[in-house]
Amino acid sequence: MEMELERPRGKAAVEDGGGDDGVELVEQVRLTVPTTDDPTLPVWTFRMWAIGVVSCALLSFFNQFFAYRTEPIVISQITVQVAALPVGHFMARVLPERRFSALGREWSLNPGPFNVKEHVLICIFANAGTAFGNGGAYAVGIITIIKAFYRRSISFFVGLLLILTTQVLGYGWAGLMRKHVVEPSQMWWPASLVQVSLLRALHEKEERRMTRGKFFLIALICSFTWYTVPGYIFPTITAVSWVCWAFPKSVTMQQIGSGMSGLGVGAFTLDWSMVAAFLSSPLVAPFFAVVNVYVGFVLLVYIIVPVAYWAFDLYDASKFPVFSTDLFTGAGQMYNITAIVNDRFEIDLDAYAKQGKIHLSLFLALSYGLSFATIAATLSHVALFNGKYVMMNADAATLITSTEIYQRFRQSYKGKPDVHTRMMRRYDDIPNWWFYTMLGLTMAVSLLLCTVFKDEVQLPWWGLLVACAIAFVFTLPISIITATTNTTPGLNVITEYCMGLIMPGRPIANVCFKVYGYMSMNQAVSFLGDFKLGHYMKIPPKSMFLVQFIGTVIAATVNTIVAWWLLTTVPHICQRELLPEGSPWTCPGDRVFFDASVIWGLVGPRRIFGPLGYYNALNWFFLGGLILPVFVWLLARALPAHASWIRLINLPVVLGATANMPPATPLNYTAWCSVGTVFNFFIFRYRKGWWQRYNYVLSAAMDAGVAIMGVVIYFALSGHPLDWWGTRGEHCDLATCPTARGVVVDGCPVL
Repeated sequence: MEMELERPRGKAAVEDGGGDDGVELVEQVRLTVPTTDDPTLPVWTFRMWAIGVVSCALLSFFNQFFAYRTEPIVISQITVQVAALPVGHFMARVLPERRFSALGREWSLNPGPFNVKEHVLICIFANAGTAFGNGGAYAVGIITIIKAFYRRSISFFVGLLLILTTQVLGYGWAGLMRKHVVEPSQMWWPASLVQVSLLRALHEKEERRMTRGKFFLIALICSFTWYTVPGYIFPTITAVSWVCWAFPKSVTMQQIGSGMSGLGVGAFTLDWSMVAAFLSSPLVAPFFAVVNVYVGFVLLVYIIVPVAYWAFDLYDASKFPVFSTDLFTGAGQMYNITAIVNDRFEIDLDAYAKQGKIHLSLFLALSYGLSFATIAATLSHVALFNGKYVMMNADAATLITSTEIYQRFRQSYKGKPDVHTRMMRRYDDIPNWWFYTMLGLTMAVSLLLCTVFKDEVQLPWWGLLVACAIAFVFTLPISIITATTNTTPGLNVITEYCMGLIMPGRPIANVCFKVYGYMSMNQAVSFLGDFKLGHYMKIPPKSMFLVQFIGTVIAATVNTIVAWWLLTTVPHICQRELLPEGSPWTCPGDRVFFDASVIWGLVGPRRIFGPLGYYNALNWFFLGGLILPVFVWLLARALPAHASWIRLINLPVVLGATANMPPATPLNYTAWCSVGTVFNFFIFRYRKGWWQRYNYVLSAAMDAGVAIMGVVIYFALSGHPLDWWGTRGEHCDLATCPTARGVVVDGCPVL
């Protein structure tokens, strides 16, 4: 079916947006996004609905299914983006073209050739199916830790409402911020350019010998074929940690050389999934963002951690692995968390006193310290530098003050809009009351959860309001950072810390507060990114809104059903000590989520980072983060001749660079930074023509090839595993061992 949900205003023909009229475009946008539009292309079609809804449901199912496995695979929306093209063309050939009238409108199952605007909306459906890049809905982790880790109960109905409200709440924040971070040309959303490049490659006809479509197909086949090697035949090349091979009996050398469980010195990878995991494709990130991330990574992994671990044995670090997400006793043994939870799902202080204080690996402890510093540095950096944000254009970085950003925001209301905003004004905009209604309904249901079902979610109604206030305040600045750097600072630690101080001893209240405060903001940023893709591709805004909303509801529902099915049918799921050897159901992501609920919720920050804890000195990182930008500011004032590059030192980005570690590993970072430097510095600078045509297309092809082959391997070959030296990991078994004398750990030498 096809209907006119909204009619474009203007000529019904292919139109060129003309010049920029003095409104500057970021160079990557100018090189990638077309300035033409055909308002007559149908978008609200039966093909779009059929392919979009099915793909959304399938991606939701598979991604939630894979999320519980030792090596979780996120099947990205790029897979659907590629597969939808032949399916769309097939439906355009076989569906009847007869038109009929109903409800005062003219309808047709086949309004013409499959077009790029239908394809974009299918991609939006698919993106919802991947929880906007997260794989599954973040709030599913609450159900998982309650049932699998704490081994308590929660009703399916409460779990479904919790997931739906946390996923949909972000629409309200997105609606309030949309004018500010979608329409201005300087809010360019680098990740959207990958989708634009791929869509153009799939739909535009070119006369060149090597068209973008042909290049994509070749790169896709190469990526698809090669992944059989690291994905099945020879997994060891995912992390080639040759230092471990050279020193098979040395704990210290394996800690240094392991790319997965150590510092990753000398390690490298031949697996694209390792390069793009956690940080997304390095071909998308601007080079200045790569530099900031690398500086922060080196600061932590190659300077602070080695000195603290081997030189000072900080926090008795040698009793524990150098890199681990597990929680330990003071003797170096695994902490028994379930033993300190009472019948009211709160901390049992007598049992806690018996086991003693919780200890962390040095890496995890310092990561928390740096997250404290990042929060404080953000405040002082913005205050001192008048809200300066960094953006890369043609050959140099440009500093934009908060005043300038405000002036650019005003372009959304008056003044000269850029070419894309002018072209989008042909379409009816989304009424604000749509967003306000959705925000009000979601808040009402969330308050219902916190009052009627308070025993299951533990979060009081006022806690929900505080979490929403945090999300509202931070959505705009974090959206700006994401729109200009392709990195999204998280609010997870600050929300956990706040609730842990207010309501210690209640783990589920803490994670619910985090999900409503942090994840609703993150969802808003994702929605805004999709709106920018629709802005670039000239999709009617109302269609974008409805597809995003419907896709989110479908995905959240399927995520909940799949999680409930696995948690009730797989014996001992997520319980590594009870699973049979080689079982894939170890839930690595949920393990990190569980640890956070223990640290911040069950035990509480006062017993870990406060006066009752072992890591109270880490609170000085707040002060350090607050002061460090002052030195940069003073240096810029003292050396005005060098102020232009000194002001580019963005300490919040540097200090927060390793926010994904753990579960991300050092090898993820070194590989990501290396590839990002090659493509977004050397190739962008010296082969700009090639970069313009193929960079984002190559990124999409690499992601799609790995995702498709990952699914093929799982369903076709998972029952036929290979067993030889090259399938047994990175061969750094001693990297997780302690180095302190007398500590007994299974599989480790006693020094």
